[in-house]
Order: sequence, then structure tokens, then C-alpha cells
Amino acid sequence: MNCDETYKGMYLYLDKEITVWRRWKITRHLDRCPPCSRGFDFELELREVIMTRSRERVPDDLRRRIAEAIGVEFSDEVNEPPQGL
Repeated sequence: MNCDETYKGMYLYLDKEITVWRRWKITRHLDRCPPCSRGFDFELELREVIMTRSRERVPDDLRRRIAEAIGVEFSDEVNEPPQGL
């Protein structure tokens, strides 16, 4: 497997939506290719940051201003993001 094939399968690999055989081939390539391994590590870190940031509470004042700007009634209720996203 080469770098292009590895990157084409990256999201399926990271989402664990890939066959065992293809996963093995990508893992083998990552073990032998530092640039691809760093690229996958970066993507994993980015996903973690996005998941962490999406759980932070937006200040009520900002939520109120956004609601007013788009013409939606502001509610003090907190809608928690779904688990696992």
C-alpha cells in the first residue's frame, strides 16, 4: 500500500468502518511511513479537539445575541450535544 492509498482510506480507518484486511494493510504502512503516521496522528488530535470544544458551554450572552441576529427566540435551556460526537 502506498501513501495515496493510505490517505484515501484514512477516514474509514479512523472511523473503524473498514475491513480487517485493509485495516491491517494501512496499519502496516503507518508503521513504516513516518509522514503518513504523523498525518493520521494529526487527524486524531484534531478530532479530539473538536469533540472537546463542542462540549464547552457557550455563554448565554453570546447565545442570546446569535438568536437575535438570526431571528430565533432565545431559550435558557441547555441542549447537550449527543454522546459520542
